[in-house]
Amino acid sequence: MPIIASEYNPPLLFKNGHFSTVYSGVIRTVSGVHQERERIVLPDQDFLDLDWTYSLQPSRKVLILLHGLEGSAQRPYITGSAKLASAQGYDVCAVNYRGCSGVTNTLYRSYHSGATEDLDAVVQHLLKKNTYGKIFIKGFSLGGNLALKYIGEGRDLPKQIKGVVAVSAPCDLHSSLKQLLLPKNYLYSQRFKDHLIAKLRLKQKVFPSKISDADIANIKTLKDFDDIYTSRAHGFKDALDYYKTCSSLQFLPGIDIATLIINAKNDSFLGPNCYPYKEAEENNSIFLEIPNSGGHVGFYGSQNTTYTEKRALKFFADL
Repeated sequence: MPIIASEYNPPLLFKNGHFSTVYSGVIRTVSGVHQERERIVLPDQDFLDLDWTYSLQPSRKVLILLHGLEGSAQRPYITGSAKLASAQGYDVCAVNYRGCSGVTNTLYRSYHSGATEDLDAVVQHLLKKNTYGKIFIKGFSLGGNLALKYIGEGRDLPKQIKGVVAVSAPCDLHSSLKQLLLPKNYLYSQRFKDHLIAKLRLKQKVFPSKISDADIANIKTLKDFDDIYTSRAHGFKDALDYYKTCSSLQFLPGIDIATLIINAKNDSFLGPNCYPYKEAEENNSIFLEIPNSGGHVGFYGSQNTTYTEKRALKFFADL
């Protein structure tokens, strides 16, 4: 489809990408969201924790929310989305990836940008409830890449999946990684790395033979983490093989479900290959919106409701 002209025009301060990113990730709070936790057992006997927010009235439509790297279902961009969607008649299933719900998962593996088998397990679980005639998916950052890969990689998707929105999606993981390693993103990348290493130390206590103190000491960058842990734990040759295999960009031509990608032009986490102009122009199911502002999962909006929270629900309603 033709590239969509964005209507996002925030106040002056929020035109700054870094300010938008930091405000959304560190400063913003969302109150009044009730979540009920459900634990599901995965085919490999590990588990996922799902945090539900229900519509006041019985609903036949459900929105699956997917968080970003080292996020959780309690992050404001998730709870804000859940609050607005439940008020508009959706049940909301916010997924915590393996090890992201506050409880360490049982296996040595955890989550990664291409773990669509876990998303499929959630979808199959929802179908078994026999409650929902319409399933929508909204993913942020890593979760955006995950959602796009899931619907484009050629699996037999259930007819109940009606629409997908990906916000700040690193469609090319290596392109995004190279941006994160630039000096302008040093504080972000260090924060991610510190969180990941803290979790790896917890893994080390349970699996001491698989990760050594020397391995952890050798993790200087996010790429090192993916070389030393992500690739080994999930069956990839190395970090570059992981990025190549799991980037959603290559799967966009296979998407035939209505999909909206919203990537801000001033998102400092996204490299040039994360803006799939060609793929959107050649696929009638993909709508690409590139606002000038928004930062990474920023998109400030009035009354503590972000632009992408409103935009996603409008996109779903218009289908």
